Amino acid sequence: MRGWLIETLGQPARLADLPDPIPGKGEALVDIRACGLNFADLLMAEGKYQEKPALPFIPGLELAGTVRALGPGTEGPPPGTRVAVYAGQGGLAQRGCFPVTSLLPLPDSLSFAEAAGFQIAYGTSHLALAHKARLQPGETLLVLGAAGGVGLTAVEIGHQMGARVIACARGPEKLALARAAGADEVIDSDTPDLKSALRALGGVDVVYDPVGGPAFDAALRATKPDGRLLAIGFASGTVPQVPANLLLVKNLTVIGFWWGGYLAFAPHLLRDSLVSLLDWQAAGRIKPHISNLLPFEDLPKGLDLLRSRAATGKVVIDIPATP
Repeated sequence: MRGWLIETLGQPARLADLPDPIPGKGEALVDIRACGLNFADLLMAEGKYQEKPALPFIPGLELAGTVRALGPGTEGPPPGTRVAVYAGQGGLAQRGCFPVTSLLPLPDSLSFAEAAGFQIAYGTSHLALAHKARLQPGETLLVLGAAGGVGLTAVEIGHQMGARVIACARGPEKLALARAAGADEVIDSDTPDLKSALRALGGVDVVYDPVGGPAFDAALRATKPDGRLLAIGFASGTVPQVPANLLLVKNLTVIGFWWGGYLAFAPHLLRDSLVSLLDWQAAGRIKPHISNLLPFEDLPKGLDLLRSRAATGKVVIDIPATP
C-alpha cells in the first residue's frame, strides 16, 4: 500500500510504498477512503503537539473508510461496514489497523469525505460548549476563527443550542460563511479595536477561541462577569498569558479543552457526543462544510492551506479505493 510517512521532525512527509498492515486482536483493518486534516497535523509533524508518536509515523488524526477484516478473536463491525475513526495517527494511508473501540459506524447520509472531517471539528465544539462551558440558551457566544475547521462548527452548534452567536473572522467571504452557518453578528478580525466592538454588542458570556494571540486578550476584556473562556488552540502561534487579577474581579473562568485527551479518561463522553451529533446531522440540523477535497498526492497543498489559514471549514484528502 501507499502512505505518507514522517521520518524526521520538521521535514515534509514522503509518499512511500509500505507493507500491508495486519490486524491484531481487538483491531480492525480499514480501507481508508478519506482523511481530514487538522492544525494538529502541522504541530505533530514538527514535534510541537501534545502527542508525539515515535518516528517514523503515518500522520492523519481522523479518517473514514470501510472495514476490510477483523483481527483474530475480535468482535466488531463486520467487513463492509462504513466507519469513521479517530486514530490519532495513520489516516494518510490506503489502509490501517485501528482498535475496534475507535470505530464509529456511519449513516448513509454522510459521505466518506464529510465523515473524515466530522469527528474532531464537531466533537470539539459540541463537547466544549455543552459539557465544559455549559452554554445556555439566550447567552452570547463569541467564536474566534469562526470560518476555520473547528470555528465554523462552533457557530453552527452554538446556534443550535439557542445562543446568540458573534462570529469573528477575516474578510467578507469568511464572514458571509459564518453568517450562513447561524451567526447573528459578525466582526472582521482585522477591526482595529475588537474589545470595543464586542462591548458595543453587549459583551459576551462564552468565548470559543482556537486562535489565541491578541484576539483572546480583547475577548477577555469584553467578557461579562461570570463568563467562561474556552482555550481550544493557538493557531496564531501565540499562547495568551492570562492576568489572574482580571479573572478575580470579574469572576471569569478560563477552560482548557483538548478533545483527544478525553480518550484517556472519559471516552464515553466522546462517543455519546458523536452519537448525538450524527443524529443532528441526519435531521439536517448541521451540515459539514468541506472547502477543499484534494487528491491523495496533494497532501502538501492541503497542509499549506492550513498553514496559511486560507481554508474555510475542513480540508480533506481523498484516498482512492484499493483492490
